[in-house]
Amino acid sequence: MKQKWMAVIAAFVLLISFVLPMSASAAATEQKNPINEKLGVPIVVYGGNLSADEKETVKIALRVDKETEIDEITITGQDLAKYIKDSNPSSRMFSSAKITRQDAGEGLTISIVTPDNITQVTSEMYASAMLTAGIEDAIVEIAAPKPVTGHSALVGIYKAYEVKTGETLDIERTDVANDELSVATSLAESAGVSDEQVAELLTEIKKAIAENKPATKEEVQQIVEEQLNKLQINLSEADRQLLVDLMDRISNLNIDFSKLSSQLSDLTAKFDEKFGAILEDEGFWQSVKNFFNNLIDTISSWFK
Repeated sequence: MKQKWMAVIAAFVLLISFVLPMSASAAATEQKNPINEKLGVPIVVYGGNLSADEKETVKIALRVDKETEIDEITITGQDLAKYIKDSNPSSRMFSSAKITRQDAGEGLTISIVTPDNITQVTSEMYASAMLTAGIEDAIVEIAAPKPVTGHSALVGIYKAYEVKTGETLDIERTDVANDELSVATSLAESAGVSDEQVAELLTEIKKAIAENKPATKEEVQQIVEEQLNKLQINLSEADRQLLVDLMDRISNLNIDFSKLSSQLSDLTAKFDEKFGAILEDEGFWQSVKNFFNNLIDTISSWFK
């Protein structure tokens, strides 16, 4: 019996020695992000049709509690009608986003934190459309509480950008950006082209437009055909025309896309660098849970 009690005391000492540093570590991880006095606090945009429970789910996904302060706004179908021509102001909006501004030159870092619930739009598609609309240098996290296409998040990002910067986005550019998002998701769904291929195709065409500055729609079509051949992507005649029409609109916006490639190429690496530690923490806490479950089982077995 004495040996059993000695074993219990030893286990208790081990427990205390483990819990104390763990508690200190937990306190450190609970620290909130400092306020950026230069660029301002993050802004969270909620879909206007979220229920109270859904809004709480989105807050958790976007880690709103990690911010010392945030600005919060809501988007509705009226905002959709403002930024996108001929859209339905009665549309229901569910996808939401958190936007944190970055210094000039930092580029865009996009993360879909609820990937199972954003069914059509990828991070690369969001990034490409944002650049078309004139939005740069930000960390953007996107979430939805249930499966949605993800299109309304882009409208929320437009509104948040204007609120945060005081600038007014060019409505022609935001409309073309939405058109780009629609074409990208359409190609990925109907043309048998992967999301990665679609993102690469759009990027390469934009780079070629920036370099060659086509003056006519025929020249835009030649660039599109060259990039399709280069990437060995086969599209139907209808999908090709859809792409040509989109790129012709983009070429007429006189956007400088020369830096687009570098801003997209490190999206994944930058997100892993910034948020990878959080994902590692989840594994750490699971291992802690497993350790104590095993310890309790072991101690219980001593008294059987």
